[in-house]
Amino acid sequence: MSNIDAIIQGVSILGPLNDRTSKILSKEATAFLALLHRSFNARRKELLQRRDIRQAELDKGVLPDFLPETKRIRESPAWRGAPPAPGLVDRRTEITGPTDRKMVVNALNSNVWTYMADFEDSSAPTWDNMVNGQVNLYDAIRKQVDFKQGEKEYKLRTDRKLPTLIARSRGWHMVEKHFTVDGEAISASLFDFGLYFFHNADELVRTGTGPYFYLPKMESHLEARLWNDVFNLAQDYIAMPRGTIRGTVLIETIVAAFEMEEIIYELRDHSSGLNCGRWDYIFSVIKKFRQNPNFVLPDRSAVTMTVPFMDAYVQLLIQTCHKRGVHAMGGMAAQIPIKDDKEANDKAMAGVYADKLREVRAGHDGTWVAHPALASIANEVFNKHMPTPNQLFVYREEVHVTANDLLNMNMPGTVTEEGIRKNLNIGLGYMEGWLKGIGCVPINFLMEDAATAEVSRSQLWQWCKHGTVTAEGKKVDRAYAQKLLKEQADELSSKAPKGNKYHLAAQYFAGQVTGEDYADFLTTLLYNEITSVGPAAKL
Repeated sequence: MSNIDAIIQGVSILGPLNDRTSKILSKEATAFLALLHRSFNARRKELLQRRDIRQAELDKGVLPDFLPETKRIRESPAWRGAPPAPGLVDRRTEITGPTDRKMVVNALNSNVWTYMADFEDSSAPTWDNMVNGQVNLYDAIRKQVDFKQGEKEYKLRTDRKLPTLIARSRGWHMVEKHFTVDGEAISASLFDFGLYFFHNADELVRTGTGPYFYLPKMESHLEARLWNDVFNLAQDYIAMPRGTIRGTVLIETIVAAFEMEEIIYELRDHSSGLNCGRWDYIFSVIKKFRQNPNFVLPDRSAVTMTVPFMDAYVQLLIQTCHKRGVHAMGGMAAQIPIKDDKEANDKAMAGVYADKLREVRAGHDGTWVAHPALASIANEVFNKHMPTPNQLFVYREEVHVTANDLLNMNMPGTVTEEGIRKNLNIGLGYMEGWLKGIGCVPINFLMEDAATAEVSRSQLWQWCKHGTVTAEGKKVDRAYAQKLLKEQADELSSKAPKGNKYHLAAQYFAGQVTGEDYADFLTTLLYNEITSVGPAAKL
């Protein structure tokens, strides 16, 4: 028995494979995944238990603060993150989206600097989506991704350099139940990272960039430390110099905002900066403080980037990143062009322009767009106001953000029935798409992903829990929430083709909006609906 055969003893692949996906899940790649699982899964589960312990403290009213035990790291001027890696010096416009073949081609053909290929919030984690996404990125990196769909051909452009590719793995809380090691499902983070790195790291370096990642949903610097250890083992395994991998961390939880410097420190040889994950951040504030009546937020539309707690988060992130020599990336523009209403489209695009202008003036080094048509707006703003490749020299030393600033929920706005119905439409619309295997869903000319659906259901839960009274004078309680939920589900279902999943989505949503049960994530709540484990494939 070879060493590879010995390592893969105890591994089962419970999803179907074809000729293309079998190459991705080769014996060698499978052995690498098994090694990652056996090396790190126990610590991953311990860190998830720490999240539960932390949540119990927050539920008792204990508020987060900067950690006293890591004060020396925050105050030390002696360390910095890694210098920008090849292909990551200038990141002024990044497009994001799932890893289906059409999206991969369109994103790489866009007039942007990087493409975040997403296995996380804009992808529904069906087995086919995950493994075919790996196939698509493998082919794109080797410029063999062209294909024909009907009469239309999709080809990579050859007239200029393609954007730098960055892959986003799923978060530490998720598993890939179609791949088990010693009877236990592998971490989805390790599955996504492992396959992408194993097959593409050397080829990416050979062609002038490297294996780069976005790291989502982290809640502490200890979780960043785990990623750093994963990176080191992976690089050692293929004899790649340590520091070749780079990871940009999405600061999208309120508790991580208190550990930004520590997160960069843990990843410092592999750090490529931090990103403002705005919708997940708002979701996290509601989720973490859901038992606390002092943290009840108004309608989603009132929670803008300029309200106190969001502004403090942005300012601290930029200051922290530039103090340590790494990129501070801005947030998403989720708008979709409105083709049949010029006035409405002009208004929406003006909003995008203003948002990107706020970001570049604050000192961000780049920004996100969800649609190729928005790239020109982001480029116009950043080209005009950031003539340099980045703004790492803008230290923002005048910024002084305290714990109270990060927790300042004072803002104008009310809860309205219109806001409740919008939340229900977004939540149901997204969940219905997700249950059909679609991870990003256009709703009201916005590209919604899991983060905005999480905000929608969490706000409803919070309003029910605390008996919030709407601007119209109606108390939000279980009966009112369920009544509006049924009305919205019936309306959406009646307008959709037969066989839609709006009522199934409503069944799940019903348990999440009454101030009682609260699932950690919608994606884990719904995961079993879009997955089916089959017999083990032959390795």
